[in-house]
Amino acid sequence: MKFGIVTFPGSNGDYDAYQSVVEGLGEKAVYLWHKDHDLQHVDVVILPGGFSYGDYLRAGAIARFSPIMREVVAHAERGAPVLAICNGFQIACEAGLLPGALLRNASLKFVCAPVSLRVENASSNFTSAYGANQLITLPIAHGDGRYSADEETLDRLEGDGRVAFRYAPDALQAAESYNPNGSMRDIAGILNAGGNVLGMMPHPERAIDSVLGSADGLPIIESILHRVAA
Repeated sequence: MKFGIVTFPGSNGDYDAYQSVVEGLGEKAVYLWHKDHDLQHVDVVILPGGFSYGDYLRAGAIARFSPIMREVVAHAERGAPVLAICNGFQIACEAGLLPGALLRNASLKFVCAPVSLRVENASSNFTSAYGANQLITLPIAHGDGRYSADEETLDRLEGDGRVAFRYAPDALQAAESYNPNGSMRDIAGILNAGGNVLGMMPHPERAIDSVLGSADGLPIIESILHRVAA
């Protein structure tokens, strides 16, 4: 299987994403430059974290108009997988691949820390290697991660099983402090209506080996591999 990792000016999660695929799974991966018009026949696209275009205007707003995004949108519309991480999640929302928006953290501070998540949907293309309601630990690093949408959209996401991950307290956290950015309904990751696009603020690509503190991100890549290969 071949993964394509998009690099925008200001991306900083592209190398981590590449290594998670190549070293974590032994699969092929290529970098896709933001000015490219060719996805190089990849099976899966990863929109990585970072600060594309310096987050000018607002996070993801300029990257959404990069030439490569026309190809990424077409890729998604064909039903092919897109994993959008952190800044990639912001870009995917700006591009209309996912509903809602990522706003400034409620604390107005950049937050970089491991967080506890609950797997809300363990049957998607991205989460089938997890157990239902499994608690996992992934790192976050963002200043604009507060997921927001109107109540109708939130209800639809909930009703359709499209909330993939939710911030959840672990044994050491007070119930009022587990949501690091103030996301509505504690949402940390969502799926599109077709189930082939996942946007999430935590970084699974930075948690693929226990030497990094957690290997809880690896099942996301494994889930994609198993579903697409099947």
